[in-house]
Amino acid sequence: MRVLVAMSGGVDSSVAAILLKEAGYELVGITMKVWDYESSGVRGKETGCCSLDSINDARRIALGMGFPHYVMDLREDFRQHIILNFVDEYMKGRTPNPCVLCNSHVKWEALLQKADQLGCEAIATGHYASVNMKDNRYYIARGVDPLKDQSYVLWGISQKNLARTLLPLGGYTKPQIREIARQHGFKAIADKSESYEICFIPDNDYRGFIRRSVPGIEQQLAGGNILNREGKVIGKHKGYPFYTIGQRRGLEVALGEPAYVSHIDPDTNTITLGFREDTLSTHMSVRDCNLQKYAGIPAEGLSVTGKVRYHDKGTPCTIRPMGSNSLMAEFDQPVSAITPGQSAVFYEGDDVIAGGIIA
Repeated sequence: MRVLVAMSGGVDSSVAAILLKEAGYELVGITMKVWDYESSGVRGKETGCCSLDSINDARRIALGMGFPHYVMDLREDFRQHIILNFVDEYMKGRTPNPCVLCNSHVKWEALLQKADQLGCEAIATGHYASVNMKDNRYYIARGVDPLKDQSYVLWGISQKNLARTLLPLGGYTKPQIREIARQHGFKAIADKSESYEICFIPDNDYRGFIRRSVPGIEQQLAGGNILNREGKVIGKHKGYPFYTIGQRRGLEVALGEPAYVSHIDPDTNTITLGFREDTLSTHMSVRDCNLQKYAGIPAEGLSVTGKVRYHDKGTPCTIRPMGSNSLMAEFDQPVSAITPGQSAVFYEGDDVIAGGIIA
């Protein structure tokens, strides 16, 4: 099989290529350039998957293993679908997860289109997860390394795209992947540090990114009221897009005990503070759902485990269909800081049942 392998220049995608090559696949390497350092507005050393160094690393790995490598410019698609959505969601008082949206709407679609152009039957990435199939349904399953499992960010991939996806790293831990790279003579790649920031925000300052993206935002929004849970004005905020549900630090308001952001209202330019119990909820609605393991959710409900953020350990819940592409989740116990705009992903054991955006 001829496979298009996405290569960022990091250890994960490089070892994905090594494993596929050793398994006998014919490979074509591709590096996706989704942003450029200049447009990020951050000064300093260029790092990350789209830097020139990373692109060159990916090319060296590909050529060293004897297969061709290409660079695909996705900057405009990325700007239209991811960056503009990112800013718009914060302006609507929500907290987006751009990596999920990028996988679903930019990377997989672009990779498969390029795969067709290059005569590749499948695509492969270096995500720590697996693709399984049961009863003619494709679905993502957790990777074996609990510290690196990336199934959460892959809930949005469609059936037709999962059918052509290979994820070689699902059965490995990160230390094993680094060791494979060393054994194949790629020590510099093996020792690369992890990258945790959003790729288009290399300094990890999303507030600064929004300020640069929306000129005059602080003049527009600063001075809005901070309310307590009774609706009384207790302070002024610096602009509601700079806050997120469950936030505790940087509030500059004393309530006598730890305070948390419990509500953001862009229509009234207010944020509401409460105590920890005010951030707890047993219900949430989820929109824009994508079903993976099953073609439908029974009306009487399905018992699953729900994650409301990437590092969430998950909480048992029951999900029920609620209109077109929507679900209602009822948790067995209260969950803290369920945040509109973030992804909710539902599991049956290690298998992804469905995912969507918290409404």
